[in-house]
Amino acid sequence: MVAGLGDGPSGIIDSHAHVASGFSPWRSGSVPADIVSTAAELGIGRSIVSSLGVDAMLENPTADELVLANEAAWAAVIAHPELAGMVLCSGEHSRMSLDLMNRYITDGPFVGIKLWIATRVSDPRVDAIAERAAELGVPVLAHAWHKRVQEFQNESTPTDVATAAARHPETTFIMAHLGGAGQRGVDEVAGLDNVVVDTSGGDPAPGLLEYAVSALGPGRVIFGSDVPVRDPLTALAKVHSAKLDAATRQRILRDNAARVFTRLHSTEG
Repeated sequence: MVAGLGDGPSGIIDSHAHVASGFSPWRSGSVPADIVSTAAELGIGRSIVSSLGVDAMLENPTADELVLANEAAWAAVIAHPELAGMVLCSGEHSRMSLDLMNRYITDGPFVGIKLWIATRVSDPRVDAIAERAAELGVPVLAHAWHKRVQEFQNESTPTDVATAAARHPETTFIMAHLGGAGQRGVDEVAGLDNVVVDTSGGDPAPGLLEYAVSALGPGRVIFGSDVPVRDPLTALAKVHSAKLDAATRQRILRDNAARVFTRLHSTEG
């Protein structure tokens, strides 16, 4: 374990990681196993994973592909107790998404919802998913990014997250990718207490994490690496290089995620 990184009695919580999705293993023959072994060296005790597809990151998965993606996440979680799962949902397939939430959260060990780019998070077709998440007490991790180029057709921005969060005040939204939201995105969600922001997205940007903590408060920022899209050591460097006191760093690396993912404690072996 890298010295100084394993704060907390059970280690850091990485709130944003992926299995399957077409990624290749980098140490062994298994992406989930590589996430676990890499995390252990960095003091990460739990990684919360979703699958965006089996053999590729699917922009618009069919209902059947949603089933297969979630089965891949389930297999990873069952094989590795260090992992916890999020249900990949899609506004294009709300009924199937609700069925999968019941299967893997109501009747299973998953701890949250993942929304990627099939629809914007503000799309009314996502409403039933957000409402069910509130009923189950689980957060919705929503991809969001402010882009000038290479924007996906239905890619959410922080504006969409703010719209959805205002519409569903009882639902906790995790706005993914502080690095993609920037100060503008932080400002858009600052007045919405049901939105927290994860630290993933892009390379470290001097002062951005400090800005987010100042604007949102230390309880509304959580660590996320986006592994294997990003190296988790680089992701951790964002937190450890920021000018933050030890208590705030501890909240970002573990305590806030432990609060937001209300079901996480029940999956600990």
